[in-house]
Amino acid sequence: MANIVVVGAQWGDEGKGKIVDLLTQSADVVARYQGGHNAGHTVKIKDKEFILHLIPSGILHKGKKCIIGNGVVVDPKALIEEMKGLKKKNISIGKRLFISGRAHVIMPYHNVLDGAHENSKGKKKIGTTGRGIGPAYADKMSRVGIRMADLLDPESFRKKLKTNLADVNFLLANKYKTKKLSVNKIYDEYMKYAEYLKPFITDTVVLVNDLMEKGKNVLFEGAQGTLLDIDHGTYPYVTSSNACSGGVCTGLGVGPKSIDGVVGIVKAYTTRVGSGPFPTELKDKLGERLRLDGGEYGATTGRPRRCGWLDLVSLKHTMRINGFTGLALTKLDVLDGLDKIKVCVAYKYMAPTNICSCSKKGKACRFTDFPQQVDVVEKCEPIYEEL
Repeated sequence: MANIVVVGAQWGDEGKGKIVDLLTQSADVVARYQGGHNAGHTVKIKDKEFILHLIPSGILHKGKKCIIGNGVVVDPKALIEEMKGLKKKNISIGKRLFISGRAHVIMPYHNVLDGAHENSKGKKKIGTTGRGIGPAYADKMSRVGIRMADLLDPESFRKKLKTNLADVNFLLANKYKTKKLSVNKIYDEYMKYAEYLKPFITDTVVLVNDLMEKGKNVLFEGAQGTLLDIDHGTYPYVTSSNACSGGVCTGLGVGPKSIDGVVGIVKAYTTRVGSGPFPTELKDKLGERLRLDGGEYGATTGRPRRCGWLDLVSLKHTMRINGFTGLALTKLDVLDGLDKIKVCVAYKYMAPTNICSCSKKGKACRFTDFPQQVDVVEKCEPIYEEL
């Protein structure tokens, strides 16, 4: 099979879990390279349904090694609950799960800040899951984050926690008018998590590269979708990590030459959760039909997904970014019974001259490339071809 990346080519929820599960059968290792427990991969094996948020779905197959890379942000409580849930279903984790010591930790204050900041936006909410993902990545980039390896050094962990919480509590009290958090309470809680997770924390950069050098096949598992990528998505209505194939290199510490192929997962129609532009969205009974027939409700939050026609303009954009060597089309059966199927091939945009290249003000522009500005995407009208 060689080393393959599986990437969502839309706004997430494309059916990556099913494709990853199929490809896992030919892989030796499944490695997650970005995101957190805001992702939800649903996999069915012998009439049993498993929803995984952090642990790579390869864990459901005996003998497969699973890696949570440094690009992932880890909520220890959520991870432990997921591990215990698998054990209850007789899924042995044993010595098959490896967590990067460089992966950043989601702390309780990240969850509190996430919710408080989102609520303060009023009608301009992004639609975050409220699980602390964004604030954890923000701390990482601000170089004040706490990493999994820090949990193994109690003295260092307490020092960093105390420093961070002083700033956080000031913010909570003065900006968000909410109660402060306790250093001792968080410290005691996370030391328990550290004891449980200690056997699984290791240097995964060394591990994954050693495995590849030995000829092992690695399946790189992404979360969310490219249109939610922090750099290439519909910013600011995006996630906080690089969900594209390039995230593999930074999120796992592997060189680009190690990647042999990139499989893009595309749903036969398009869905999106939360706020943000969606040119092909169907707000009528047909959109509701797609939601019901496709079971379009979030595996993580249960929120109903917005549904619309397949958008080839955005797909062209994600193909460029990821360098797909193959595509997997999912949920085509959901469109069964429709008299006509529409596919968006371009956008129509009535633009002022300082935004688009049209020579005359008020002239409709035709875009076949995905616009950079979210304000432009929001005002684009789809141009369809019928099948």
